[in-house]
Amino acid sequence: MYHYDLIITKAINGLAGQVPALDTFFIYLTSIGVPLMVAAVAAQWWRRDYRPDVRHALVASGLTFLLGLSLNQIILLFIHRMRPYDAGLTHLLLAPSADFSFPSDHATASFAVVFAFFAHGLKRWGTAFAFAAVLICFSRIYVGTHYFTDILGGTLTALVAALLVKFTYQPNTRIDRLITRLF
Repeated sequence: MYHYDLIITKAINGLAGQVPALDTFFIYLTSIGVPLMVAAVAAQWWRRDYRPDVRHALVASGLTFLLGLSLNQIILLFIHRMRPYDAGLTHLLLAPSADFSFPSDHATASFAVVFAFFAHGLKRWGTAFAFAAVLICFSRIYVGTHYFTDILGGTLTALVAALLVKFTYQPNTRIDRLITRLF
């Protein structure tokens, strides 16, 4: 697996530096992609057609996001994977990161939204967010800050978090009704 990880990482990062417009796009996307996704999720709270199921999915999305990133912090206590640019594997297009490489927080954050929406039956939004998440994850390898398996690890963390939230935060409970009726 390690061999394929290096090949895929090098192939994607090898595209960097070839087309300046692509470099600019992926640097921009890697910087603001997750905050834009979070803003797009938050904006759904004030839809004209108030629907408790949508608001439940939005809260579940936020919980999945937070749980996934928390799980990443636990994983980072045990796995100290060097960034690919520190290993001399990739060409870095932005400032270096101070933390370890595995798992990718960007992958976890973006796919947490995707899996939460799918888990709660909002397939159209889930599909739109999946497209954005794939681009964000691709950008993390493109700019040289992650290995391919860092992305897979972050995606898996997001899936675990989404499943945990799905089975613990149930719709139409007292706390759910309280939260989904806010504002």
